[in-house]
Amino acid sequence: MKFFHLSDLHIGKQLHRYNLKEDQQVILKEVIAYAKELRPDAIVIAGDIYDKSVPSAEAVTIFDEFLTELSEITPVIPILIISGNHDSPDRLNYASEILRRHHIYLVGNVPEQPEEHIEKVTLQDTYGEVDFYLLPFMKPGYVRNVFVNNVPETYADAVREIIKREKIDYNNKRNVLVSHQFYVGEKEGSPETCDSEVFSVGGIDNVDIGAVKEFDYVALGHLHGAQYVSRPKIRYCGTLLKYSVSENTQTKSLTVVTLKEKGEKPEIACYPLHPLRDVRKKKGTLEEIIKEAGEEEKEDYISITLTDEIDPYKPKEQLERVFSHILEIRVDNQRTRTKLKEMDEELVMKDPFTSFCEFYKEMQGREMNTQEETIMKEIFDNVKGVE
Repeated sequence: MKFFHLSDLHIGKQLHRYNLKEDQQVILKEVIAYAKELRPDAIVIAGDIYDKSVPSAEAVTIFDEFLTELSEITPVIPILIISGNHDSPDRLNYASEILRRHHIYLVGNVPEQPEEHIEKVTLQDTYGEVDFYLLPFMKPGYVRNVFVNNVPETYADAVREIIKREKIDYNNKRNVLVSHQFYVGEKEGSPETCDSEVFSVGGIDNVDIGAVKEFDYVALGHLHGAQYVSRPKIRYCGTLLKYSVSENTQTKSLTVVTLKEKGEKPEIACYPLHPLRDVRKKKGTLEEIIKEAGEEEKEDYISITLTDEIDPYKPKEQLERVFSHILEIRVDNQRTRTKLKEMDEELVMKDPFTSFCEFYKEMQGREMNTQEETIMKEIFDNVKGVE
């Protein structure tokens, strides 16, 4: 059983002020070309189809064209899709029954009632059946009504309990989970993240892999860098394109998974992708950057850091004559470093009571009176455990 593992298409996304429509169309065309060449048995898309929960008409059109071209390939390639945290489950579910007739299985919602279960799609190869479990992005509150007693309170509990209900045969059948969550390893900790990914404070959305490690393969979405969690079969495929400057060193590729006989490790291959434009970081003096600019990078998305100690003449205008897609221009020299150091030194950590007094004055337009100060001091003393 050979299938493509995709995720985080983020159709409709902008990189700084640049519309990525053309970039996304080019990279999706390359995926279609690979599908025609490699003839996978399925294509899995593990969430974040769109960049916004209410995608633009342009974004919907791009995805529609992508699905249409894939569905026209013969023999038919089943396409399995779940929603991610950027998607609107209900919007993504639209016309799902019609799409199913064309072997496009689109699941936006997790089980929300006791009689509902994780959507399962069973495909067949020479070794028998492979069960794909499609589990969209979920929060504990989404599955509250599924459990009459012992309602899950954490993300990890919610994922574990919702999977446990399926009574999956891990011993005899090959099972693939498609999921969009922030999974962490049992020992090595959290996977690598980048600036374009936002996670909850304190790691409350973490899900340990204990809930999914019995699957033969776990196709994950959510992180933009391709990587596995604890073991190669639990894998983030990463994005097809670079969606932030912090991703400039990442190598984007198409992940192709081949499941063999039960008990054998899956074979994972990465096929190169050729984006319309790359994302690069360049650092140096204005003269160095202009002089060393290669023809192949002048059309790329560029983040520039200037190190000139003396401000050059109209740097932005000079750079724009060379590079057509400048994302940002930063300055890093002795003067800016000294200024930042002085700002750090000026930052004084005030005690909570003083900070509250300043906040109160700003909000109320007056100082606290003696009685109010006494009440607040008692509250802060109680919090600190002072008798």
